[in-house]
Amino acid sequence: MIRPFELAIGLRYVRARRRSHFISLISLISIAGITLGITALITTLSVMNGFGKELRARILGVISHVTVTQEGGRLADWRQLAEQLRKEPGVAGLAPYVLGQGMVSKGKVVSGVIVRGILPGEENQVSELSDKIVAGSLDALKPGEFGVVLGKTLAWKLGLDLGDQVSLVAPQALATPAGILPRFKRFTVVGLFKADMHEYDSGLVLTHMADAATLYQLSDRVSGLRLKLDDLEIAPQVAYALEDKLGRSYVTRDWTREHGNFFRALKIEKTVMFIILLLIVAVAMFNVVSTLMVVVTEKHADIAILRTLGMSPGSVMGIFLVNGAFVGVVGTLVGTFFGVLLSLNVEAVVHGIEALFRTSFVAADVYFISDLPSDLQWRDVFMVSGASLVLGLLSTVYPAWRASRVQPAEALRYE
Repeated sequence: MIRPFELAIGLRYVRARRRSHFISLISLISIAGITLGITALITTLSVMNGFGKELRARILGVISHVTVTQEGGRLADWRQLAEQLRKEPGVAGLAPYVLGQGMVSKGKVVSGVIVRGILPGEENQVSELSDKIVAGSLDALKPGEFGVVLGKTLAWKLGLDLGDQVSLVAPQALATPAGILPRFKRFTVVGLFKADMHEYDSGLVLTHMADAATLYQLSDRVSGLRLKLDDLEIAPQVAYALEDKLGRSYVTRDWTREHGNFFRALKIEKTVMFIILLLIVAVAMFNVVSTLMVVVTEKHADIAILRTLGMSPGSVMGIFLVNGAFVGVVGTLVGTFFGVLLSLNVEAVVHGIEALFRTSFVAADVYFISDLPSDLQWRDVFMVSGASLVLGLLSTVYPAWRASRVQPAEALRYE
């Protein structure tokens, strides 16, 4: 246990004396290195959290939290099942859907798409597509009128606008006297949406559920039910619970399984970035080791005098533990402060730098995100600060142990 006089001597060694200005300069450089490392680490993790949160919000604005269907992608008793699922705890919204693949063509331009049949009046219960409409309206999708709502990128690719006709080809074959022909239907563009996700803007087509059922010959059946939950984080648990409750003939999927690889990649990337940037802090800690070794060498005479006055090796070790820990603690606290401050104001800082140099770090036409999002999570702050403090304490152990091994007679021989 470090006592008050060991603390006082250790802190005194931190201050510059007549011949120790160089040592104090190295200490300041060490503190600055730790500060920069902690600031960069907290800011980077916050920005990565912000990107992950933004991308997750955009993806979940189009897909559902949980889907329920049967084997083969056909659900017959969906109305009865919908009433049952609405009563399940945690379910905030529900809507049926018809899902199929197809190709849209306009002139000589053809593009593969995912066709989703929806009920416009219930779609806002499970997605935010109604808020992403940039032209037309979801309410313009009427049963029997065969209207479609396309992504902005797909419409640009095909040269389509509101009121234009587009052919939709389904993979099912149609037997005719002329032979086997693919099923196709001409649709009218009644709306355009912009989800800011290339996957959906270029490959998703929305139509009324009744028209999609007609195209894919589903009669009164649907592909499944889409659920929106009060808490999206419990989607895996809800999906497994519903599968056990409904029976083996039903299949449930949640958003973490549909886009699991993407979100796992983000998590792995964040972990790797944490390790890489933590090396910056580790390098700064080596400065602490070198500084303490120089201090121990310079203070050989002081250590010998203290030992002759009765101070134990453990007390000498405590003095230099305090000396080195001070650098680590101050660097960590200052770095944490600036890291939190920068994370909370990173968008304003980036906008200021962009305006100053007349450039753009995050181009909207490339990343679909015009701002640099930041999501400060205190768990990351505590983890970074804790790791820095541990590294700081470990870096002081060897120099302090060397100081405790100084022999008074050897140290005072040439004094």
